[in-house]
Amino acid sequence: MKTETQASADLSHIAQMIEDIHIAMLTTIEPDGALASRPMAPLEMDAHGAIWFFTDLRSSKVEHLKVANLAFTDMTHGTYVSLSGCGEIDTDRDHIERLWTPMAKPWFPDGPASEALALLKFVPNVADYWDASSSRMVRAFSLNASAVTGKPIAMGEHGSHTGLSSSVTIREGAS
Repeated sequence: MKTETQASADLSHIAQMIEDIHIAMLTTIEPDGALASRPMAPLEMDAHGAIWFFTDLRSSKVEHLKVANLAFTDMTHGTYVSLSGCGEIDTDRDHIERLWTPMAKPWFPDGPASEALALLKFVPNVADYWDASSSRMVRAFSLNASAVTGKPIAMGEHGSHTGLSSSVTIREGAS
């Protein structure tokens, strides 16, 4: 994912944690209240913290972006990030061209000119993160020590960043 220089320290922290994670799970709320999740490949985190994806305009998710969550997991490095926010659809062809990658061709065979191709802009408001990026050996030792002592042992940093969308422009009725 391409990551631009962020507008705040909190967004920079999140960008650093997720920039090398190639798949996120996007969760939305269906009309019946059920949660629906699907894997998405992030293309860009813009300077205001919005995360951009390609999407198909025919997908049901485009109607359910008012409340959404993105979950990023890097088990190798012990990094987990959950972003709560909302999404909007953008059909700006120049932006689509700029973000185009041949990896999207199986879904959009006509390339950036595919009629159903649009951008999904995810605007985060709250980020929860768990960063246990110390070595696997340290994490394994901590787990074993915790099991033996019966006491939880700190396995890294956990925290939240709130108010992230205050620096992101959300357009009503974006097309």
